[in-house]
Amino acid sequence: MLLIKRGLLRRSFAHARKLDFGISVRNARDRMTWPDKLERRLGFLAIPGLARILVGFAALVFGLSWALPGFTSMLMLDPEKIRHGEVWRLFTYIFIPQTTSPLWVIFALWFLWWVGEGTERAMGAFQFTLYFLIGMLGTTIAAFFFGSNFSNAMLISSLFFAFARFYPEEMIYVLFVLPVRIKWLAWIYGALLIFGFFTGSNSYRAGLIAAFANYLIFFGPEIIHQARHRRDVSDRRRRFEVQSRPETESLHKCAVCGRTELTDPDLEFRVARDGEEYCLEHLPSAQTATTS
Repeated sequence: MLLIKRGLLRRSFAHARKLDFGISVRNARDRMTWPDKLERRLGFLAIPGLARILVGFAALVFGLSWALPGFTSMLMLDPEKIRHGEVWRLFTYIFIPQTTSPLWVIFALWFLWWVGEGTERAMGAFQFTLYFLIGMLGTTIAAFFFGSNFSNAMLISSLFFAFARFYPEEMIYVLFVLPVRIKWLAWIYGALLIFGFFTGSNSYRAGLIAAFANYLIFFGPEIIHQARHRRDVSDRRRRFEVQSRPETESLHKCAVCGRTELTDPDLEFRVARDGEEYCLEHLPSAQTATTS
Protein backbone atom coordinates (compact mmCIF):
# COMPACT_ATOMS: atom_id res chain seq x y z
CA MET A 1 0.00 0.00 0.00
CA LEU A 2 2.83 2.38 0.89
CA LEU A 3 4.63 1.62 -2.39
CA ILE A 4 1.46 2.35 -4.34
CA LYS A 5 1.06 5.71 -2.59
CA ARG A 6 4.69 6.62 -3.26
CA GLY A 7 4.25 5.75 -6.93
CA LEU A 8 1.16 7.90 -7.14
CA LEU A 9 2.97 10.81 -5.50
CA ARG A 10 5.91 10.53 -7.90
CA ARG A 11 3.56 10.53 -10.90
CA SER A 12 1.67 13.50 -9.46
CA PHE A 13 4.87 15.53 -8.96
CA ALA A 14 6.10 14.59 -12.44
CA HIS A 15 2.78 15.65 -13.93
CA ALA A 16 2.90 18.94 -12.01
CA ARG A 17 6.42 19.65 -13.29
CA LYS A 18 5.29 18.98 -16.86
CA LEU A 19 2.33 21.32 -16.42
CA ASP A 20 4.58 24.04 -14.97
CA PHE A 21 7.05 23.62 -17.82
CA GLY A 22 4.25 23.76 -20.36
CA ILE A 23 2.85 26.95 -18.83
CA SER A 24 6.33 28.54 -18.85
CA VAL A 25 6.82 27.65 -22.51
CA ARG A 26 3.43 29.09 -23.43
CA ASN A 27 4.15 32.31 -21.53
CA ALA A 28 7.53 32.65 -23.23
CA ARG A 29 5.89 32.02 -26.60
CA ASP A 30 3.29 34.71 -25.90
CA ARG A 31 6.04 37.22 -25.08
CA MET A 32 7.93 36.52 -28.31
CA THR A 33 7.82 39.23 -30.97
CA TRP A 34 7.11 38.44 -34.61
CA PRO A 35 10.84 38.56 -35.57
CA ASP A 36 11.53 36.02 -32.82
CA LYS A 37 8.81 33.72 -34.09
CA LEU A 38 10.03 34.13 -37.65
CA GLU A 39 13.57 33.34 -36.56
CA ARG A 40 12.44 30.05 -35.05
CA ARG A 41 11.11 28.98 -38.45
CA LEU A 42 13.56 30.61 -40.86
CA GLY A 43 16.66 31.14 -38.75
CA PHE A 44 18.74 29.10 -41.20
CA LEU A 45 18.41 31.96 -43.72
CA ALA A 46 20.50 34.30 -41.56
CA ILE A 47 23.66 35.74 -43.12
CA PRO A 48 26.27 35.98 -40.34
CA GLY A 49 28.77 38.78 -40.86
CA LEU A 50 26.52 40.63 -43.30
CA ALA A 51 28.19 43.95 -42.48
CA ARG A 52 31.61 42.55 -43.39
CA ILE A 53 30.21 41.24 -46.68
CA LEU A 54 28.77 44.68 -47.50
CA VAL A 55 32.05 46.39 -46.70
CA GLY A 56 34.08 43.87 -48.70
CA PHE A 57 31.97 44.17 -51.85
CA ALA A 58 31.77 47.96 -51.52
CA ALA A 59 35.56 48.12 -51.38
CA LEU A 60 35.76 45.86 -54.44
CA VAL A 61 33.27 48.03 -56.36
CA PHE A 62 35.22 51.16 -55.46
CA GLY A 63 38.44 49.60 -56.70
CA LEU A 64 36.84 48.52 -59.98
CA SER A 65 35.22 51.90 -60.49
CA TRP A 66 38.60 53.54 -59.92
CA ALA A 67 40.15 51.31 -62.58
CA LEU A 68 37.14 51.32 -64.90
CA PRO A 69 35.38 54.71 -65.00
CA GLY A 70 31.64 54.31 -65.41
CA PHE A 71 31.62 50.83 -63.89
CA THR A 72 29.12 51.79 -61.20
CA SER A 73 26.54 52.79 -63.84
CA MET A 74 26.18 49.05 -64.55
CA LEU A 75 25.23 48.40 -60.92
CA MET A 76 22.72 51.17 -60.20
CA LEU A 77 19.08 50.47 -59.35
CA ASP A 78 17.56 51.36 -62.73
CA PRO A 79 13.99 50.00 -63.07
CA GLU A 80 13.93 50.42 -66.83
CA LYS A 81 17.08 48.40 -67.39
CA ILE A 82 15.96 45.77 -64.88
CA ARG A 83 12.83 45.27 -66.99
CA HIS A 84 15.12 44.60 -69.94
CA GLY A 85 16.87 41.75 -68.16
CA GLU A 86 19.61 43.37 -66.05
CA VAL A 87 18.27 41.78 -62.89
CA TRP A 88 21.60 41.95 -61.04
CA ARG A 89 20.84 45.62 -60.43
CA LEU A 90 18.28 44.53 -57.83
CA PHE A 91 21.21 43.66 -55.53
CA THR A 92 24.36 45.34 -56.79
CA TYR A 93 23.25 48.90 -56.03
CA ILE A 94 23.75 48.26 -52.31
CA PHE A 95 27.53 47.99 -52.89
CA ILE A 96 28.02 51.33 -54.65
CA PRO A 97 29.99 53.81 -52.46
CA GLN A 98 28.47 57.26 -52.16
CA THR A 99 31.78 59.05 -52.69
CA THR A 100 34.74 58.84 -55.05
CA SER A 101 37.30 60.20 -52.59
CA PRO A 102 39.60 57.40 -51.35
CA LEU A 103 39.91 59.01 -47.91
CA TRP A 104 36.16 59.36 -47.46
CA VAL A 105 35.55 55.85 -48.80
CA ILE A 106 37.88 54.46 -46.16
CA PHE A 107 36.03 56.38 -43.46
CA ALA A 108 32.59 55.40 -44.84
CA LEU A 109 33.49 51.72 -45.03
CA TRP A 110 34.94 51.75 -41.53
CA PHE A 111 31.79 53.45 -40.24
CA LEU A 112 29.57 50.91 -42.03
CA TRP A 113 31.61 48.07 -40.53
CA TRP A 114 31.37 49.55 -37.03
CA VAL A 115 27.65 50.31 -37.23
CA GLY A 116 26.77 47.02 -38.94
CA GLU A 117 28.75 44.82 -36.56
CA GLY A 118 27.28 46.57 -33.50
CA THR A 119 23.73 46.31 -34.80
CA GLU A 120 24.17 42.64 -35.69
CA ARG A 121 25.46 41.91 -32.18
CA ALA A 122 22.39 43.58 -30.69
CA MET A 123 19.78 42.07 -33.04
CA GLY A 124 21.33 38.74 -33.94
CA ALA A 125 22.34 37.57 -37.39
CA PHE A 126 18.84 36.61 -38.55
CA GLN A 127 17.03 39.76 -37.44
CA PHE A 128 19.83 41.97 -38.77
CA THR A 129 19.59 40.18 -42.13
CA LEU A 130 15.81 40.57 -42.10
CA TYR A 131 16.13 44.25 -41.16
CA PHE A 132 18.44 44.92 -44.10
CA LEU A 133 16.36 42.91 -46.57
CA ILE A 134 13.16 44.78 -45.65
CA GLY A 135 14.97 48.08 -46.32
CA MET A 136 16.22 46.72 -49.66
CA LEU A 137 12.75 45.54 -50.61
CA GLY A 138 11.19 48.90 -49.74
CA THR A 139 13.79 50.81 -51.73
CA THR A 140 13.32 48.54 -54.76
CA ILE A 141 9.52 48.86 -54.68
CA ALA A 142 9.74 52.66 -54.42
CA ALA A 143 12.18 52.78 -57.35
CA PHE A 144 9.83 50.77 -59.57
CA PHE A 145 6.79 52.74 -58.43
CA PHE A 146 8.35 56.12 -59.23
CA GLY A 147 10.66 54.94 -62.01
CA SER A 148 13.64 56.62 -60.32
CA ASN A 149 17.22 55.55 -59.79
CA PHE A 150 17.49 55.24 -56.01
CA SER A 151 20.84 54.93 -54.27
CA ASN A 152 21.66 52.98 -51.11
CA ALA A 153 22.19 56.13 -49.00
CA MET A 154 18.86 55.91 -47.18
CA LEU A 155 19.24 52.16 -46.69
CA ILE A 156 22.63 52.60 -45.03
CA SER A 157 21.18 55.43 -42.95
CA SER A 158 18.55 53.07 -41.56
CA LEU A 159 21.40 50.91 -40.22
CA PHE A 160 22.83 53.96 -38.46
CA PHE A 161 19.51 54.73 -36.77
CA ALA A 162 19.17 51.12 -35.63
CA PHE A 163 22.67 51.34 -34.16
CA ALA A 164 21.75 54.58 -32.38
CA ARG A 165 18.69 52.85 -30.98
CA PHE A 166 20.82 50.18 -29.32
CA TYR A 167 23.87 52.29 -28.41
CA PRO A 168 22.65 55.87 -27.81
CA GLU A 169 25.48 56.72 -25.40
CA GLU A 170 28.26 55.49 -27.71
CA MET A 171 30.82 58.21 -28.41
CA ILE A 172 32.22 59.09 -31.81
CA TYR A 173 34.80 61.74 -32.64
CA VAL A 174 33.67 63.98 -35.47
CA LEU A 175 36.67 64.81 -37.66
CA PHE A 176 38.64 62.74 -35.11
CA VAL A 177 38.52 65.70 -32.69
CA LEU A 178 35.01 66.58 -31.46
CA PRO A 179 33.40 63.93 -29.19
CA VAL A 180 29.68 63.53 -29.86
CA ARG A 181 27.26 60.88 -28.63
CA ILE A 182 25.57 58.80 -31.27
CA LYS A 183 22.10 59.81 -30.10
CA TRP A 184 22.80 63.48 -30.81
CA LEU A 185 24.09 62.69 -34.31
CA ALA A 186 20.93 60.65 -34.86
CA TRP A 187 18.73 63.55 -33.72
CA ILE A 188 20.53 66.01 -36.00
CA TYR A 189 20.47 63.66 -38.97
CA GLY A 190 16.82 62.84 -38.30
CA ALA A 191 15.94 66.55 -38.30
CA LEU A 192 17.68 66.95 -41.67
CA LEU A 193 15.79 63.99 -43.10
CA ILE A 194 12.46 65.37 -41.87
CA PHE A 195 13.30 68.75 -43.37
CA GLY A 196 14.09 67.05 -46.67
CA PHE A 197 10.85 65.10 -46.44
CA PHE A 198 8.80 68.30 -46.37
CA THR A 199 10.88 70.22 -48.91
CA GLY A 200 11.98 67.45 -51.29
CA SER A 201 10.28 65.79 -54.21
CA ASN A 202 7.74 62.98 -54.06
CA SER A 203 10.37 60.47 -55.13
CA TYR A 204 12.58 61.60 -52.24
CA ARG A 205 9.70 61.16 -49.80
CA ALA A 206 8.94 57.73 -51.17
CA GLY A 207 12.59 56.69 -51.02
CA LEU A 208 12.86 57.89 -47.44
CA ILE A 209 9.74 56.06 -46.26
CA ALA A 210 10.63 52.90 -48.18
CA ALA A 211 14.21 52.72 -46.94
CA PHE A 212 13.13 53.33 -43.36
CA ALA A 213 10.27 50.83 -43.48
CA ASN A 214 12.55 48.39 -41.67
CA TYR A 215 13.13 50.85 -38.83
CA LEU A 216 9.42 51.60 -38.50
CA ILE A 217 8.50 47.90 -38.53
CA PHE A 218 11.14 46.85 -36.00
CA PHE A 219 11.14 49.83 -33.63
CA GLY A 220 7.84 51.61 -34.31
CA PRO A 221 5.77 49.58 -31.78
CA GLU A 222 8.42 50.06 -29.10
CA ILE A 223 8.58 53.82 -29.75
CA ILE A 224 4.78 54.08 -29.51
CA HIS A 225 4.79 52.06 -26.27
CA GLN A 226 7.47 54.28 -24.74
CA ALA A 227 5.61 57.43 -25.78
CA ARG A 228 2.43 56.14 -24.12
CA HIS A 229 4.40 55.18 -21.02
CA ARG A 230 5.95 58.66 -20.77
CA ARG A 231 2.50 60.19 -21.18
CA ASP A 232 1.09 57.98 -18.42
CA VAL A 233 3.99 58.84 -16.11
CA SER A 234 3.50 62.54 -16.84
CA ASP A 235 -0.23 62.26 -16.09
CA ARG A 236 0.41 60.45 -12.80
CA ARG A 237 3.00 63.05 -11.79
CA ARG A 238 0.58 65.85 -12.62
CA ARG A 239 -2.19 64.22 -10.56
CA PHE A 240 0.22 63.72 -7.67
CA GLU A 241 1.29 67.37 -7.75
CA VAL A 242 -2.34 68.48 -7.73
CA GLN A 243 -3.16 66.26 -4.77
CA SER A 244 0.04 66.95 -2.85
CA ARG A 245 0.53 69.56 -0.19
CA PRO A 246 0.56 73.14 -1.55
CA GLU A 247 3.74 75.17 -1.15
CA THR A 248 1.94 77.69 1.08
CA GLU A 249 1.19 75.04 3.73
CA SER A 250 3.82 74.80 6.44
CA LEU A 251 5.20 71.60 7.88
CA HIS A 252 6.30 73.03 11.25
CA LYS A 253 4.51 75.58 13.46
CA CYS A 254 5.33 76.87 16.92
CA ALA A 255 2.47 76.33 19.37
CA VAL A 256 3.27 79.65 21.16
CA CYS A 257 4.22 82.26 18.56
CA GLY A 258 2.72 80.61 15.51
CA ARG A 259 5.81 81.10 13.38
CA THR A 260 6.62 78.50 10.72
CA GLU A 261 9.58 77.55 8.53
CA LEU A 262 7.94 79.60 5.79
CA THR A 263 7.85 82.83 7.79
CA ASP A 264 11.38 82.30 9.14
CA PRO A 265 13.52 79.73 7.31
CA ASP A 266 16.22 79.93 10.03
CA LEU A 267 13.96 78.65 12.79
CA GLU A 268 14.51 75.24 14.35
CA PHE A 269 11.62 73.28 15.85
CA ARG A 270 11.33 70.63 18.55
CA VAL A 271 8.51 68.45 19.83
CA ALA A 272 8.08 68.61 23.62
CA ARG A 273 6.76 65.95 25.98
CA ASP A 274 3.28 67.37 25.72
CA GLY A 275 3.26 66.49 22.01
CA GLU A 276 3.25 70.10 20.87
CA GLU A 277 5.81 71.59 18.51
CA TYR A 278 7.77 74.69 19.56
CA CYS A 279 10.49 76.88 18.14
CA LEU A 280 13.70 76.88 20.19
CA GLU A 281 12.84 80.27 21.63
CA HIS A 282 9.57 79.04 23.18
CA LEU A 283 10.55 75.46 23.91
CA PRO A 284 9.65 74.66 27.55
CA SER A 285 13.02 74.64 29.32
CA ALA A 286 11.90 72.17 31.99
CA GLN A 287 11.01 69.53 29.41
CA THR A 288 13.24 67.29 27.35
CA ALA A 289 12.58 67.78 23.66
CA THR A 290 13.07 65.30 20.91
CA THR A 291 14.19 66.04 17.39
CA SER A 292 11.34 66.76 15.00
